[in-house]
Amino acid sequence: MNQAIITAVSGYVPEEILSNQDLEKMMETNDEWITSRTGIKERRVMPEGQAVTHIGIQTVKDILAKSNTDPASIDLVICATCTGDYSLPDCANSICYQSGLSKAFGFDVNAACSGFVFSLHTAAQFIKTGAYKKIIVIGAEKLTSFMNYEDRTTSIIFGDGGGGVLLEAAEMEGYGVIDAELAGDGSGKDMLRIDAGGSLNPLTPENIGERRHYVSQDGKKIFKRAVSGMSTSMSAVMKRNGLVNDDLAWVVPHQANLRIISSVANQLDFPMDRVMVNIEKYGNTSAGTIPLCLWEYESQLKKGDNVMLTAFGGGFTWGSLYLKWAY
Repeated sequence: MNQAIITAVSGYVPEEILSNQDLEKMMETNDEWITSRTGIKERRVMPEGQAVTHIGIQTVKDILAKSNTDPASIDLVICATCTGDYSLPDCANSICYQSGLSKAFGFDVNAACSGFVFSLHTAAQFIKTGAYKKIIVIGAEKLTSFMNYEDRTTSIIFGDGGGGVLLEAAEMEGYGVIDAELAGDGSGKDMLRIDAGGSLNPLTPENIGERRHYVSQDGKKIFKRAVSGMSTSMSAVMKRNGLVNDDLAWVVPHQANLRIISSVANQLDFPMDRVMVNIEKYGNTSAGTIPLCLWEYESQLKKGDNVMLTAFGGGFTWGSLYLKWAY
């Protein structure tokens, strides 16, 4: 059976920074309040006229250049996002077309903040069955388009950005994507969502006036479920594969909130110096957080490192994925 290994990683964030000090001018909040509750100092904001597809195109171009890969050799692009450019069409096929991937097709995955983990696991199955040889998996969001900057419970958290990886078939036994534990619970749909703008509640002047087209969440309930979902799914994967904490070089958690990340590490008795964290710079970019971490920490990853990705998203969705770094 083919192994599905990561051979390149890239990330992209827009230039504009929205700092805590900037938010102080927009609402009743301050840097100390935001930092103590989230660990976030700043987040990035995409300009008008650019969205998820732009992030995907930049990611693809960088991956192709870094890996010296022929665009025509890419079979598939999976784009994990819940903030696509349009309700229709999808982002992935637009990314393929605008990136010159002449033989590739694509599709989007919406699993909220768990989207990249779900998509990477999906891509690995395509490769392991022999269906495809080269797949680019992207996680990207433009969440600032859905922020109510009068609501400090949500707008202080989210930012724009993302990244991706090149997943390839290789005969490297024991390397690449090895195992995953994915889960969902639809009872959580009311705790983190955008109420208006879908087919159930199409946009109207009334629901726009009521600000129902912005993200809303119940942060306290999500916190508890996120810690539980990420830690239990990690534990399940570790037990199934005979892993203990010392076997893992890195844990790559979804960057939802620094307190959530710390709580997961504490629950598993895992040292924070082997947990990838960059939430202070980019905030929560939903499906974009894990590829952004891999991109920033790439120079610290070594061939043979055991790496655990873990995420929790609205809906609810959650899961953990175990891979062995291949370069």
